[in-house]
Amino acid sequence: MTAHASLSLSAAQERIDWLRLARSETIGPATFRELLSRYGTAGAALEAVPELARCGGRKSGIRLCTKEAAEHELEQLDRLGAVLLRSCDEDYPEALRAIDSAPPVLTCKGDRELLKRPSFAIVGARNASLNARKLARRLASELGESGLVITSGLARGIDAAAHEGALESGTIAVLAGGIDSIFPPENKDLHHRIAEQGLLVAESPPGTQPKASHFPRRNRIVSGLSKGVLVVEAALRSGSLITARLALDQGREVFAIPGSPLDPRAKGANDLIRQGAVLTESAQDVLVTLSGLSGLAEPPPSEGFAPPSTDAEDAGLDEARQHLEELLSPVPIQLDDLLRDSGLTPGTVSLILLELELAGRLERHPGHRIALIA
Repeated sequence: MTAHASLSLSAAQERIDWLRLARSETIGPATFRELLSRYGTAGAALEAVPELARCGGRKSGIRLCTKEAAEHELEQLDRLGAVLLRSCDEDYPEALRAIDSAPPVLTCKGDRELLKRPSFAIVGARNASLNARKLARRLASELGESGLVITSGLARGIDAAAHEGALESGTIAVLAGGIDSIFPPENKDLHHRIAEQGLLVAESPPGTQPKASHFPRRNRIVSGLSKGVLVVEAALRSGSLITARLALDQGREVFAIPGSPLDPRAKGANDLIRQGAVLTESAQDVLVTLSGLSGLAEPPPSEGFAPPSTDAEDAGLDEARQHLEELLSPVPIQLDDLLRDSGLTPGTVSLILLELELAGRLERHPGHRIALIA
């Protein structure tokens, strides 16, 4: 076997291990990143996960994605004409890689060159008014002609109108289910047109049907891919406002179109403007604001760790685990507050949080907040 062939086999194995780790139980984006930082490769991390989960208090064995399941997923993607992107791959979008909840893997179908261009998100109500849909379509077309790729979630209403307006210039649809999941059914034709002319992106494996819990995860990718988010119409409690909040957490600019105070669908956007969102009436309002923005932040660094090697260190970790669990509760707290008040090193805190999360006992919330699962 040549050195080149050996390297190719090694790279293929690491690709499968990366997918296995991403698809394994209790391993979210932050946990994935910490495991890679600590162990260097996905294969080494997979070997370490069961013991880490046991140290975190897990009683039963943790379910790891099998090699056969990962290989089957890659075969499915190939049959669908889709590809897998890892967050370490050159083609993975830089804007998304910069957020702390960046998906370890994405599946893509269509024109991946769109990921290299600056993106802008347009979102809004599913039951949007006709005027709002027309406005979203027009703004998407004008912003697309100015060089922006329009990103949205392929929902009915404003999302669909934004995609339609940007089909010619470039649009990215982020799906709540798998890359082959068409939802809602009335967007079937639009789904196919975006696969041919734009780009479909999904975090979940093929065959995954969207559930309620999938939509906030999708929304953080919509905002994470984009330089800013425009809310066209949204009620006070809507997924569009979740996207806006995620955008703020990610350091993106939020824009909103004002509407009549008599229309419940305008209350969310009006409230965003009241809180400081950019009042938007034209594509020029967006372009002027974006032209004054600096570059996106770099991805947050992860601590590198070395496994404890002595009985004394093990005893110290046991005390640290007990101390940290006393400070944590089901009420979310800031990670910075925990670091300061615990008196422990960042490396020790990160290791214990990693153990707790793998054991299914820790939940991460937006804004670097964490909580024990009751």
